[in-house]
Amino acid sequence: MKTPKAFYQPLAIGAPAPFRDLPVALERMIHFVPPHVEKMRAKVPDLISKVDVVLGNLEDAIPADAKVEARRGFIQMAKDNDFGQTGLWTRVNCLNSPWFLDDLMEIVPEVGDKLDVIMLPKVEGPWDIHYLDQLLAQLEAKSGISKPIMIHAILETAEGVNNVEAIAAASPRMHGMSLGPADLAASRGMKTTRVGGGHPDYAVLSDDSNGAARTAFQQDLWHYTVAKMVDACLSYGLKPFYGPFGDFSDQEACESQFRNAFLMGCLGAWSLHPKQIELAKRVFSPDPAEVAFAIKILEAMPDGTGAVMIDGKMQDDATWKQAKVIVDLAKLVASKDPELAEVYGL
Repeated sequence: MKTPKAFYQPLAIGAPAPFRDLPVALERMIHFVPPHVEKMRAKVPDLISKVDVVLGNLEDAIPADAKVEARRGFIQMAKDNDFGQTGLWTRVNCLNSPWFLDDLMEIVPEVGDKLDVIMLPKVEGPWDIHYLDQLLAQLEAKSGISKPIMIHAILETAEGVNNVEAIAAASPRMHGMSLGPADLAASRGMKTTRVGGGHPDYAVLSDDSNGAARTAFQQDLWHYTVAKMVDACLSYGLKPFYGPFGDFSDQEACESQFRNAFLMGCLGAWSLHPKQIELAKRVFSPDPAEVAFAIKILEAMPDGTGAVMIDGKMQDDATWKQAKVIVDLAKLVASKDPELAEVYGL
């Protein structure tokens, strides 16, 4: 690890200085677009106002013979549109693929300051981040880019999960992390073909009660990993995200998985289908009743100290901090969503 003095120094002469604090941005859903498909690129101008992040996907789900076309499509998509407050990301191919280097060498100079985040798949340790960090600095310097491009790591191997804290600490470019459940399941040897969500066979049984039928309660396959990722991210000031939910027909299960992640500290999730956009927007925006109650707590304890009774419940310094998390998120949501701003009264 670099020394504290050197940590925030640019890694190439002429590269922009890294962010000391992450830019404040609403990122409830990272919406994936396959940029090699022209009709999907044509929908981007309308999509920009509906999502928080538009991501041009170059990796999984893009056929090998369409990788170059996807890269060129992303560059064109970026040039053709003004993204305003909406984030522009790309998921590049993994480091050991034959496409990664060209992804970086072509995209960074062409897209420049429009590009906010590069999502790096299959990150196994800090060494992967260090390599991309140095390469980005060199490309930024060469291209005259004034804003540092951030890195978002996907946790989708057992080794990556094992090294999650070192990955979080690897660079000031780190934006956050997403859970990649499908590849992670394969890496761990898990016996499921589902992309995210639970499994009916991963359950606990109620106690045996005199021969009566026993009820099975499905458990969350990803609880441990999400919790470990959230702790690592928040320890280093990064943003944790749930990743994909592949069963587009099961909105109820998708919402349940997203909500679990939200309650555990995740700030957003991937949307792979248009029907998941509104779902993610609803789940990762705080409930209006919770916001109203949180505002009561903050108003009753202006300096965040002491204890008060509100609606029969004791509130103290700890609950003031919880309330501030909810109100701060509500203010961020309200800054982009006029309808929720009115509902929240902010």
